[in-house]
Amino acid sequence: MTFEPTIDSLFDLHGKVALITGGTGYLGSAMSRALAEAGAQVVITSRALARAEEAAAALPGAQAHFGVELDHKSEESIMTGFARAVELAGQVDILVNNGQGGNAKDLTTTDQQHFDEQLANATGYFLLARECRDHVVARKEQGSIVNIGSMYGVVGSYPDAYQDISEASPVAYHALKGGVVHMTRHLAVYWATDNVRVNCLSPGPFPSDKAPLGLVDRLIEKSPMKRMGSPSELKGAIVFLCSNASSYVTGQNLLVDGGWTAW
Repeated sequence: MTFEPTIDSLFDLHGKVALITGGTGYLGSAMSRALAEAGAQVVITSRALARAEEAAAALPGAQAHFGVELDHKSEESIMTGFARAVELAGQVDILVNNGQGGNAKDLTTTDQQHFDEQLANATGYFLLARECRDHVVARKEQGSIVNIGSMYGVVGSYPDAYQDISEASPVAYHALKGGVVHMTRHLAVYWATDNVRVNCLSPGPFPSDKAPLGLVDRLIEKSPMKRMGSPSELKGAIVFLCSNASSYVTGQNLLVDGGWTAW
Protein backbone atom coordinates (compact mmCIF):
# COMPACT_ATOMS: atom_id res chain seq x y z
CA MET A 1 0.00 0.00 0.00
CA THR A 2 1.38 3.41 -0.98
CA PHE A 3 1.98 5.72 1.97
CA GLU A 4 -0.36 8.69 2.03
CA PRO A 5 0.31 11.58 4.39
CA THR A 6 -2.57 12.88 6.47
CA ILE A 7 -3.83 16.43 6.23
CA ASP A 8 -2.52 17.11 9.72
CA SER A 9 0.99 15.99 8.76
CA LEU A 10 0.95 17.97 5.49
CA PHE A 11 0.32 21.27 7.24
CA ASP A 12 2.54 20.49 10.25
CA LEU A 13 5.62 22.72 10.54
CA HIS A 14 7.11 21.20 13.70
CA GLY A 15 10.87 20.84 13.31
CA LYS A 16 11.02 23.65 10.75
CA VAL A 17 12.50 27.11 11.21
CA ALA A 18 10.79 29.97 9.39
CA LEU A 19 12.44 33.35 8.84
CA ILE A 20 10.00 36.15 8.08
CA THR A 21 11.09 39.69 7.27
CA GLY A 22 8.86 42.51 8.43
CA GLY A 23 7.15 40.08 10.78
CA THR A 24 6.08 42.83 13.15
CA GLY A 25 3.85 44.63 10.66
CA TYR A 26 0.12 44.66 9.93
CA LEU A 27 0.13 41.57 7.70
CA GLY A 28 3.50 40.18 8.78
CA SER A 29 2.41 39.69 12.38
CA ALA A 30 -0.57 37.58 11.34
CA MET A 31 1.61 35.42 9.10
CA SER A 32 4.18 35.05 11.89
CA ARG A 33 1.48 33.79 14.24
CA ALA A 34 0.24 31.36 11.60
CA LEU A 35 3.68 29.82 11.17
CA ALA A 36 4.11 29.50 14.93
CA GLU A 37 0.64 28.00 15.36
CA ALA A 38 1.53 25.40 12.72
CA GLY A 39 4.53 24.38 14.83
CA ALA A 40 7.41 26.27 13.23
CA GLN A 41 10.14 27.97 15.18
CA VAL A 42 9.88 31.54 13.91
CA VAL A 43 12.62 34.12 13.47
CA ILE A 44 11.11 37.59 13.02
CA THR A 45 13.26 40.30 11.49
CA SER A 46 12.92 44.05 11.76
CA ARG A 47 15.22 47.01 11.30
CA ALA A 48 14.73 47.55 15.05
CA LEU A 49 16.03 44.61 17.11
CA ALA A 50 13.90 45.40 20.16
CA ARG A 51 10.75 45.42 18.06
CA ALA A 52 11.64 42.06 16.49
CA GLU A 53 12.40 40.49 19.86
CA GLU A 54 9.16 41.81 21.38
CA ALA A 55 7.10 40.39 18.51
CA ALA A 56 8.88 37.02 18.71
CA ALA A 57 8.29 36.78 22.46
CA ALA A 58 4.54 37.23 21.89
CA LEU A 59 4.24 34.31 19.43
CA PRO A 60 2.34 31.20 20.54
CA GLY A 61 3.70 27.69 20.98
CA ALA A 62 6.10 25.88 23.29
CA GLN A 63 8.98 26.31 20.84
CA ALA A 64 11.41 29.20 21.18
CA HIS A 65 11.10 32.12 18.77
CA PHE A 66 13.69 34.76 18.02
CA GLY A 67 13.99 38.35 16.87
CA VAL A 68 16.81 39.48 14.58
CA GLU A 69 17.83 42.88 13.27
CA LEU A 70 17.81 42.89 9.46
CA ASP A 71 17.43 45.63 6.89
CA HIS A 72 16.53 43.88 3.64
CA LYS A 73 17.70 46.91 1.65
CA SER A 74 21.26 46.41 2.87
CA GLU A 75 23.29 43.49 1.51
CA GLU A 76 25.57 43.56 4.55
CA SER A 77 22.58 43.51 6.90
CA ILE A 78 21.03 40.62 4.95
CA MET A 79 24.17 38.52 5.33
CA THR A 80 24.71 39.28 9.01
CA GLY A 81 21.00 38.98 9.84
CA PHE A 82 20.63 35.63 8.12
CA ALA A 83 23.77 34.31 9.82
CA ARG A 84 22.41 35.47 13.17
CA ALA A 85 19.11 33.66 12.51
CA VAL A 86 21.01 30.43 11.80
CA GLU A 87 23.12 30.97 14.91
CA LEU A 88 20.04 31.38 17.11
CA ALA A 89 17.76 28.72 15.59
CA GLY A 90 20.35 26.31 14.19
CA GLN A 91 18.90 26.34 10.68
CA VAL A 92 16.45 28.04 8.32
CA ASP A 93 14.04 25.95 6.24
CA ILE A 94 11.46 28.55 5.26
CA LEU A 95 11.85 32.14 4.14
CA VAL A 96 8.99 34.62 3.87
CA ASN A 97 10.13 37.76 2.04
CA ASN A 98 7.58 40.16 3.46
CA GLY A 99 9.47 43.30 4.49
CA GLN A 100 8.52 46.44 2.59
CA GLY A 101 10.14 49.83 2.68
CA GLY A 102 9.39 52.72 0.37
CA ASN A 103 7.16 55.67 -0.33
CA ALA A 104 3.70 56.41 -1.61
CA LYS A 105 4.53 58.83 -4.40
CA ASP A 106 2.29 58.53 -7.45
CA LEU A 107 2.85 59.04 -11.18
CA THR A 108 3.05 62.81 -10.88
CA THR A 109 5.30 63.13 -7.83
CA THR A 110 7.76 60.22 -7.97
CA ASP A 111 11.31 60.75 -9.20
CA GLN A 112 14.26 58.50 -9.91
CA GLN A 113 15.39 58.32 -6.30
CA HIS A 114 11.98 57.33 -4.96
CA PHE A 115 11.40 54.87 -7.80
CA ASP A 116 14.76 53.22 -7.18
CA GLU A 117 14.02 53.02 -3.44
CA GLN A 118 10.94 50.93 -4.17
CA LEU A 119 12.69 48.62 -6.61
CA ALA A 120 15.44 48.02 -4.05
CA ASN A 121 12.93 45.84 -2.18
CA ALA A 122 13.14 43.30 -5.01
CA THR A 123 16.93 43.29 -4.79
CA GLY A 124 16.69 42.48 -1.10
CA TYR A 125 14.17 39.71 -1.74
CA PHE A 126 16.54 38.09 -4.23
CA LEU A 127 19.66 38.37 -2.10
CA LEU A 128 17.91 36.91 0.94
CA ALA A 129 16.31 34.16 -1.15
CA ARG A 130 19.71 33.19 -2.56
CA GLU A 131 21.21 33.12 0.92
CA CYS A 132 18.40 30.82 2.05
CA ARG A 133 18.75 28.58 -1.01
CA ASP A 134 22.50 28.21 -0.52
CA HIS A 135 22.00 27.38 3.16
CA VAL A 136 19.37 24.73 2.43
CA VAL A 137 21.42 23.14 -0.37
CA ALA A 138 24.52 22.99 1.84
CA ARG A 139 22.46 21.08 4.41
CA LYS A 140 21.00 18.80 1.71
CA GLU A 141 17.50 19.60 2.94
CA GLN A 142 14.29 20.92 1.40
CA GLY A 143 13.35 24.57 1.49
CA SER A 144 10.36 26.78 0.81
CA ILE A 145 10.62 30.46 -0.12
CA VAL A 146 7.53 32.66 -0.26
CA ASN A 147 7.75 36.16 -1.72
CA ILE A 148 4.95 38.53 -0.80
CA GLY A 149 3.56 40.17 -3.92
CA SER A 150 0.31 42.03 -4.43
CA MET A 151 -2.77 42.04 -6.62
CA TYR A 152 -1.16 45.22 -8.00
CA GLY A 153 1.62 43.08 -9.39
CA VAL A 154 -0.99 41.51 -11.67
CA VAL A 155 -3.53 44.25 -12.47
CA GLY A 156 -3.59 48.03 -12.60
CA SER A 157 -5.52 50.09 -10.09
CA TYR A 158 -8.78 51.95 -10.69
CA PRO A 159 -8.02 55.69 -11.07
CA ASP A 160 -11.50 56.65 -9.88
CA ALA A 161 -11.01 54.79 -6.59
CA TYR A 162 -8.28 57.23 -5.57
CA GLN A 163 -9.45 60.44 -7.25
CA ASP A 164 -9.86 63.42 -4.86
CA ILE A 165 -9.13 61.20 -1.83
CA SER A 166 -5.46 60.28 -2.02
CA GLU A 167 -2.58 60.04 -4.43
CA ALA A 168 -2.86 57.31 -7.05
CA SER A 169 -1.55 53.87 -6.18
CA PRO A 170 2.26 54.30 -6.45
CA VAL A 171 3.57 53.40 -9.89
CA ALA A 172 6.89 52.15 -8.46
CA TYR A 173 4.98 49.81 -6.15
CA HIS A 174 3.22 48.28 -9.15
CA ALA A 175 6.56 47.85 -10.92
CA LEU A 176 8.05 46.30 -7.79
CA LYS A 177 5.28 43.79 -7.20
CA GLY A 178 5.04 42.80 -10.86
CA GLY A 179 8.77 42.15 -10.76
CA VAL A 180 8.48 40.09 -7.57
CA VAL A 181 5.80 37.88 -9.16
CA HIS A 182 7.96 37.17 -12.19
CA MET A 183 11.18 36.81 -10.22
CA THR A 184 9.39 34.10 -8.27
CA ARG A 185 8.81 32.12 -11.46
CA HIS A 186 12.43 32.56 -12.56
CA LEU A 187 13.91 31.40 -9.27
CA ALA A 188 11.48 28.51 -9.05
CA VAL A 189 12.58 26.88 -12.29
CA TYR A 190 16.28 27.31 -11.53
CA TRP A 191 16.04 25.98 -7.97
CA ALA A 192 13.49 23.20 -8.43
CA THR A 193 16.17 20.50 -8.71
CA ASP A 194 17.77 21.89 -5.54
CA ASN A 195 14.63 20.89 -3.60
CA VAL A 196 13.86 24.56 -2.99
CA ARG A 197 10.36 25.68 -3.88
CA VAL A 198 9.69 29.36 -4.60
CA ASN A 199 6.17 30.76 -4.64
CA CYS A 200 4.47 34.13 -4.33
CA LEU A 201 1.58 35.11 -2.07
CA SER A 202 -0.24 38.19 -3.36
CA PRO A 203 -2.73 39.87 -1.03
CA GLY A 204 -5.56 41.92 -2.44
CA PRO A 205 -7.08 44.86 -0.55
CA PHE A 206 -6.07 44.59 3.12
CA PRO A 207 -6.13 48.24 4.25
CA SER A 208 -5.14 49.04 7.81
CA ASP A 209 -7.00 51.54 9.97
CA LYS A 210 -4.59 54.20 8.68
CA ALA A 211 -6.17 54.13 5.21
CA PRO A 212 -8.55 56.98 4.32
CA LEU A 213 -12.13 55.92 5.02
CA GLY A 214 -13.39 57.24 1.69
CA LEU A 215 -10.78 55.20 -0.16
CA VAL A 216 -11.78 52.03 1.67
CA ASP A 217 -15.43 52.62 0.78
CA ARG A 218 -14.50 52.93 -2.90
CA LEU A 219 -12.33 49.82 -2.82
CA ILE A 220 -15.18 47.86 -1.27
CA GLU A 221 -17.35 48.78 -4.24
CA LYS A 222 -14.67 47.43 -6.59
CA SER A 223 -14.48 44.08 -4.79
CA PRO A 224 -16.66 41.12 -5.87
CA MET A 225 -17.06 40.18 -2.18
CA LYS A 226 -17.90 43.79 -1.27
CA ARG A 227 -15.52 43.84 1.68
CA MET A 228 -11.85 44.20 2.53
CA GLY A 229 -9.58 41.41 3.71
CA SER A 230 -8.61 40.72 7.31
CA PRO A 231 -4.97 39.82 8.10
CA SER A 232 -6.10 36.48 9.54
CA GLU A 233 -7.31 35.52 6.06
CA LEU A 234 -3.68 35.19 4.95
CA LYS A 235 -2.85 32.63 7.63
CA GLY A 236 -4.10 29.55 5.78
CA ALA A 237 -2.43 30.58 2.54
CA ILE A 238 1.00 31.19 4.09
CA VAL A 239 0.99 27.86 5.95
CA PHE A 240 -0.07 26.08 2.76
CA LEU A 241 2.81 27.53 0.74
CA CYS A 242 5.39 26.96 3.49
CA SER A 243 4.40 23.38 4.30
CA ASN A 244 4.35 20.01 2.56
CA ALA A 245 0.71 20.68 1.75
CA SER A 246 2.13 22.46 -1.32
CA SER A 247 5.00 20.03 -1.96
CA TYR A 248 4.29 19.91 -5.73
CA VAL A 249 3.69 23.65 -6.06
CA THR A 250 6.44 25.98 -7.22
CA GLY A 251 6.65 29.11 -9.36
CA GLN A 252 3.05 30.04 -8.60
CA ASN A 253 1.36 33.25 -7.50
CA LEU A 254 -1.45 32.63 -5.02
CA LEU A 255 -3.83 35.60 -5.01
CA VAL A 256 -5.84 36.17 -1.84
CA ASP A 257 -7.93 39.08 -3.01
CA GLY A 258 -11.64 38.43 -2.50
CA GLY A 259 -12.02 37.89 -6.23
CA TRP A 260 -10.52 41.27 -7.20
CA THR A 261 -8.45 39.90 -10.10
CA ALA A 262 -11.30 37.70 -11.32
CA TRP A 263 -13.21 40.67 -12.79
